[in-house]
Amino acid sequence: MNDSSPPLTGRAALVTGATRGIGRAAALALGEAGAQVIAVGRTQGALEELDDAILSLGGERATLVPMDLTDGDGIDQLGLAIFQRHAKLDILVHAAGMLGGLRPVAHIPPTVWDRILATNLTCVFRLIRSLEPLLRASDAGRAIFLTSAAAAHPRAFWGSYAATKAALEALVRCWADEVETAPIRAVLLDPGAMRTKMRAEAYPGEDRDRLADPVEIGPMIVELVQARDLGPPSRAVRFSDWRSARCAGAPERP
Repeated sequence: MNDSSPPLTGRAALVTGATRGIGRAAALALGEAGAQVIAVGRTQGALEELDDAILSLGGERATLVPMDLTDGDGIDQLGLAIFQRHAKLDILVHAAGMLGGLRPVAHIPPTVWDRILATNLTCVFRLIRSLEPLLRASDAGRAIFLTSAAAAHPRAFWGSYAATKAALEALVRCWADEVETAPIRAVLLDPGAMRTKMRAEAYPGEDRDRLADPVEIGPMIVELVQARDLGPPSRAVRFSDWRSARCAGAPERP
């Protein structure tokens, strides 16, 4: 790689929830920075549109993976496919998630609970289980997991979402301690209020023009995956703090 190459040239980056919102912003930013993006989403057409957008930014053609992340065996097959093609994984950005509606805990249908648990928590375990060997094979594996303030500040009607995000944070922190001596660093990223479909589901009457566009978080993600030391994931890194530091002229590193 020469000095003029994009900073993530030669890096393999898996992004979940890549067809919309924060996941799409991450995939675009990583692709523009030179990473070989492996994009996971549920809709083939939206994945193809993402690929076209990455190419238009000067990035490489993405590997498109249409799949439902509640398919644990599918995640294992994805890990095998990444090994066969890249022999390693340098970057994981797990942006997929599900709100599942807001309702009293006692009124959550068991089928909805099971789906939220599978989408927001079980798939995180399956991703870590399948991808850890690939991240270990990198000289600087970086794993970013999207979280929410609801994990630390649960409130009425947010039971299923808050519980699964709190469990996600605990799981990631345990794993980060386990791989401390490996070339892997994990971070929890709280994007805050952004103009996403999930946010609109939770706050349908909100003025969306007052919210940050997901594209704004892309540069932060690129900086995070390049950082030599992300620090322990004892708390979530917040996009609002990073943006404030940028506006104040502080060093760019989150």
